[in-house]
Amino acid sequence: MPDTTLDARDTTSIAALECGVWHPRIGRPNRTLVSRRFLRIAAVSDREQMTRTYRAALGIATPIVRAWGRLEVEGLERVPLEGPLLIVSNHDSYWDPVAVGIAAIRRRQIRALSKSSLWKVKGLNKMLTGMGQIPIVRGTGDANALDRAIEELRGGACVGIFPEGTRSLGRKLRPRSGLGRLAAAVPEAQIVCAAVWGTTDITAFPKRPRVRVCFFEPAGGGPQPGESPVELSMRIVSELRERAPIAVAGRKRRKALA
Repeated sequence: MPDTTLDARDTTSIAALECGVWHPRIGRPNRTLVSRRFLRIAAVSDREQMTRTYRAALGIATPIVRAWGRLEVEGLERVPLEGPLLIVSNHDSYWDPVAVGIAAIRRRQIRALSKSSLWKVKGLNKMLTGMGQIPIVRGTGDANALDRAIEELRGGACVGIFPEGTRSLGRKLRPRSGLGRLAAAVPEAQIVCAAVWGTTDITAFPKRPRVRVCFFEPAGGGPQPGESPVELSMRIVSELRERAPIAVAGRKRRKALA
């Protein structure tokens, strides 16, 4: 008989339980045999419960990022358990939001601003909506997306944003103003940076990656008097890139840029 005792922090087993799929530790779980108390993620504020879709999706990706990617997390205590929060990250790989989400899952659900074209993919659209992600049309200053993010922040949620706007692909990108606009609209929101690196190597099989996520508060704090939204974004991106320099995914692309 497999051991069906689950630790609330074991997101992979929880995901298997919720989806009713086979898992090497618990087999094909029978929901009636497992107490509901194990369906909660440890240390998550009762005021902001994670959606089941969010837990399941990141639980399925956890073995790739934590085991294969050897995920290392620093500064998790910098992520408050409740209250309006902006998680700001650099962006080099499609795996960045997944890695940051997994790194922070014991404390918060991140509602990230994500490119709207992802909602055109059948099946993925429902999953992203269930995860509480926010679609944004790139390069348009999407007011509807920012209004939705502001509403979430004022409700005490955690919103994730990549101020560079898209993956770097080896380029130095000019930060967008969205971060500054959100911070100005909800001044009580705390800003926490999430420097992430190593994600560009997750798919570089057989080379095994080493993924790291470091949470830290920006040295200059939030918006300063006279600082424009773009200047705030530039300042914070500069701090992020000091810790996580621009990285390029794929051997061919790295050779082309060499």
